[in-house]
Amino acid sequence: MSQDVYTRLREFLDRLPGGYPATESGVEVRILKKLFTAEQAEIAMTLTPLPEPASSVAGRLGLEEAAIAEKLESMAREGLVYRVRADGQALYSALQFVIGIYEFHLNTLDRELSELVEEYMPHLAEVWKSIPTKQLRVVPVGSALAADRTVVSYDQIRELVRTKTLAAVAPCICQKEQSLLGHGCTRPAERCLTFDLAAQYYIENGMGRPVSQEELASILRQGEEQGLVLSPTNAKDIMNICMCCGCCCGVLRMLKKLERPADYVQSSFRARIDPDRCTACGSCAEICQMEAIQETGEVHEVVDGRCIGCGLCVPVCPVEAVSLEDKGNIGPVPSDFIDMSIRIAQDRGVL
Repeated sequence: MSQDVYTRLREFLDRLPGGYPATESGVEVRILKKLFTAEQAEIAMTLTPLPEPASSVAGRLGLEEAAIAEKLESMAREGLVYRVRADGQALYSALQFVIGIYEFHLNTLDRELSELVEEYMPHLAEVWKSIPTKQLRVVPVGSALAADRTVVSYDQIRELVRTKTLAAVAPCICQKEQSLLGHGCTRPAERCLTFDLAAQYYIENGMGRPVSQEELASILRQGEEQGLVLSPTNAKDIMNICMCCGCCCGVLRMLKKLERPADYVQSSFRARIDPDRCTACGSCAEICQMEAIQETGEVHEVVDGRCIGCGLCVPVCPVEAVSLEDKGNIGPVPSDFIDMSIRIAQDRGVL
């Protein structure tokens, strides 16, 4: 009976936009057994992707509102369901596994869960690669775009965060996972940025701390200095920014293994190296997270299909030989998280 609960939960999660495919090894069920009790699994499966009060959930389960409210709040604190607050009322909704349940186990991540997730991630990567709408985009670091260049606001990191009234920073769960597995890097841990309702969730759950606009700008500058790729929500109104390194980030590690990473990333730009200016110093190749720059004779050049448009190579070039060029029409960017989720669900045929 217990196994059936987790099998049904697996199927439920697979119907959410991010997906949760089955495997021959059953690792995905082992993950769920580690995270959910059987009762919590049953409760989670009654939720919808839209936030609703505990009274609505209690009605479907035939339980007292106070009892289910307590259980939902406990699950929200554990990172098993999502919680937002509106007009002083707590509202709860279902959480997909990634981005969602996994990231919200930042404080309780241990080596066992790290090993299970590491085994499972290649299967989730197949979902990521198969759909045109991604959960994350790549935007250039701030200094990669010339001040006099006309660029839409949703491709400018400063514009994406300028209007946010609540921001939080948290440790990077990918770096923590790799550290637990003995493969962590020395870059700063605090580099996962969330905004608005997502920031509220992180702060209330003790995963992150609030930051001012001044500290936010400092964190972004430090990320550029450390060679971190900026991957915000794939929307004009963002909820988060992942600041990723190619050694720890699950997405970048997956992309790096592909022959043409650019084909699986939503980004408006790609790097270009002027051969007349390039001195083959290697600064651009050294900082590139996708191994997208190679030496050819007396200059460096960008490998076709590997550049993901992060712009890290632009400011490190001492002779200004590197610039970003528009890739052309990459399709409409979703307006917000809900719009993005609907498009992903349509791509997967699970709407």
